[in-house]
Amino acid sequence: MATWGRLDVFYANAGVPQWKTDVEQVEESVYDLIMNVNVKGVWLGARAALPVMKRQQRGVFLITASTAAIRPRPGGQTYAMSKGAVVTLAKALALEVAPHRVRVVAICPVATHTPMLPTFMGKREVDEEGLARYTATVPLGRLNDPDDVARAAVFLASDDAAMITGGPIEVDGGRCL
Repeated sequence: MATWGRLDVFYANAGVPQWKTDVEQVEESVYDLIMNVNVKGVWLGARAALPVMKRQQRGVFLITASTAAIRPRPGGQTYAMSKGAVVTLAKALALEVAPHRVRVVAICPVATHTPMLPTFMGKREVDEEGLARYTATVPLGRLNDPDDVARAAVFLASDDAAMITGGPIEVDGGRCL
């Protein structure tokens, strides 16, 4: 705001994963960390960014959710719950800010080649077996590269996506079908 005098796009992209764990083995501290980063972080971002966008009558608030919000995998219930919460939050915020010509969109990527990928696989590092197992669940036959998510975000932030708000956008190669 100090430099440009406006806020066009805010992207709530911070997140922490969950090691594959049955619910009874999830420590409360792990639950708190996941919910604080994945949900509360988005909520705090919305509290800061959306009033600015509402005043200027324009803006896009993007959130990284996950396909886990739509089609969870076993052992990831806390992570899936956190991402489901931000999908619902995106819908609620979209309704709240639509009269101000502000859009809110949750991007739901499938597993992506990032430092979080091994955690989702329950491994310290990605190996051929884990990669093959995850890739087999994606109809297009590959996981996301970070650029896949970035291109979706750039599109959603643009005026080309002017009528997209509220709903989750799956960047998943068909995983949620």
